[in-house]
Amino acid sequence: MTLLRLALKSARFRRTSLVLTVLSIAISVTLLLGVDVVRKEGKRSFLSTISQTDLIVGARSGPTNLLLYSVFHIGDATNNVSWGSYETIAARDDVAWTVPISLGDSHRGFRVMGTTPDYFEFYGYGNNKRLAFATGEAFDQVYDTVLGADVARDLGYEIGDEIIVSHGLVSTDFSSHDNKPFTVTGILDKTATPVDRTVLVSLAGIEAVHLDWQGGIREGLDLDADEALQFDLTPTSITAFMVGLDNKALTFRAQRDINEFENEPLSAILPGSTLAEFWRTISTVEQLLFVLSVFVLIAGLIGMLTTILSTLNERRREIAVLRAIGARPQSIVMLIVLETLFVVVMGCVVGVALLYGLLALAGPFAARRFGVDIGLPWLDATQGLIMVSVIAGATLLSLIPGFVAYRRSLQDGLSIKV
Repeated sequence: MTLLRLALKSARFRRTSLVLTVLSIAISVTLLLGVDVVRKEGKRSFLSTISQTDLIVGARSGPTNLLLYSVFHIGDATNNVSWGSYETIAARDDVAWTVPISLGDSHRGFRVMGTTPDYFEFYGYGNNKRLAFATGEAFDQVYDTVLGADVARDLGYEIGDEIIVSHGLVSTDFSSHDNKPFTVTGILDKTATPVDRTVLVSLAGIEAVHLDWQGGIREGLDLDADEALQFDLTPTSITAFMVGLDNKALTFRAQRDINEFENEPLSAILPGSTLAEFWRTISTVEQLLFVLSVFVLIAGLIGMLTTILSTLNERRREIAVLRAIGARPQSIVMLIVLETLFVVVMGCVVGVALLYGLLALAGPFAARRFGVDIGLPWLDATQGLIMVSVIAGATLLSLIPGFVAYRRSLQDGLSIKV
């Protein structure tokens, strides 16, 4: 206890340099733990973007591309799926439900997705969660629309407001379907998935707004909203569709049958395994970030070591006095080690506090901007091991200035000149 009190008093007299050292270590610990937390939380959120869906079916393409445009609305499909093929697969005996998806339009920077009311019943995310309405209800009429939470918040929409859908992904005056506005009937609860940034309309609504469009431009008929309702609005093709099976054990057989579908070339993917495979392809980035964080930590510890070594000359008389009143050389080493331990533990504590503060601030932004739900989890065993390793490494490094102080304490006496 005497050595501990001495270490604390000594640290107090050198508080300016030690505070800077604590901050340096805290930033290093924050980076190291932050990379691990973001990696795990990001992976958890990424892998839980879609659940309870056995297959996703689209035109023949790579699994990653199909996953990205159908679930994350990134990129475009190589081709569409004919409505006849969709109905054939939907009628299979082993298929419990299907949800068609039609993409290609947008509204003020947000993707528009045509689907059916079954989407709100069967789309799952997270741990078996289902979509819920913050207000309003699912679309029922051709020109009804349901908004994701971020769309409604960012654009300030409420139930009853009208919106104009644009052809393609860029909203311009000549690409807007301004003669067929949609009315907001529902706003979804926050999900921290791409659904939050999606405008959902009926498949019939998608067909209605494109009746007088050919090749990406409006030509020929100039139909208003009521006139379009007089036509058959059954789609001729869709972008992709989700499939739920009666028997999960038959998933691979159904996947093989769809991949070998004779009417047209199709691809069926398992969303869970495809998500995991895609995450593995980008894991190199997280590993690189972790390595960089380790180097930042090493730099912080070396800075701490340099600070302690640079103060030893100033403390030669202090150490000589301690030797004169009976302190053993081993006690001098322990004094240096205890001071270092105090600095590093404080750095870890401040680093963890800084980490949680940054997560609390950045979490909502990441959810809004990237659809990634980063929570505030308790530190797990891996992160605990990281902090223990930091403390142990710093303690070992402190033996270097401790040994220098030990050697000097044997050579110096009260006659030391300062």
